Amino acid sequence: MSRPAAVPSLYDWAGGMPVFERLTSVFYRRVARDADLGPLFARMDPDHPRHVAHFIAEVLGGPKEYSRERGGHRAMVGRHVGRHLDERLRRRWMALLLDCAGEADLPDDPEFRSAFVAYLEWGTRLAVINSQEGAPPPADAPMPAWGWGETGGPYTGT
Repeated sequence: MSRPAAVPSLYDWAGGMPVFERLTSVFYRRVARDADLGPLFARMDPDHPRHVAHFIAEVLGGPKEYSRERGGHRAMVGRHVGRHLDERLRRRWMALLLDCAGEADLPDDPEFRSAFVAYLEWGTRLAVINSQEGAPPPADAPMPAWGWGETGGPYTGT
């Protein structure tokens, strides 16, 4: 009897780190020219796109580079405190990133895109919550782990 093939992670299905680095590179080039998002990222570290690529890749089953280099989910949440994001900015960020997904050659099959969008919806909503003044990073914020049809963890915000 043959063993069923292992189900690939979302990270592997997408094509690995080069795809996520391409996505964030394309995305942040557009962000710089965007009337709504550009001002938020005007003083962005030149490595920011790579850091975000590593974060998204890790959440979707890729290497744990973000956690090793940048401190994991708690550190990411902490970087949003005091930025005063709102629903309008969240929706603009989502729309622009999803527009860039095709240009970056992310898979467009419904199963992948559904899982990818679900993570982005969850994560951007947390970013809005945690960007308000005085929202402290939680004491315990494990790195989310997103997969095919399952959500990523116990952390739901402050």
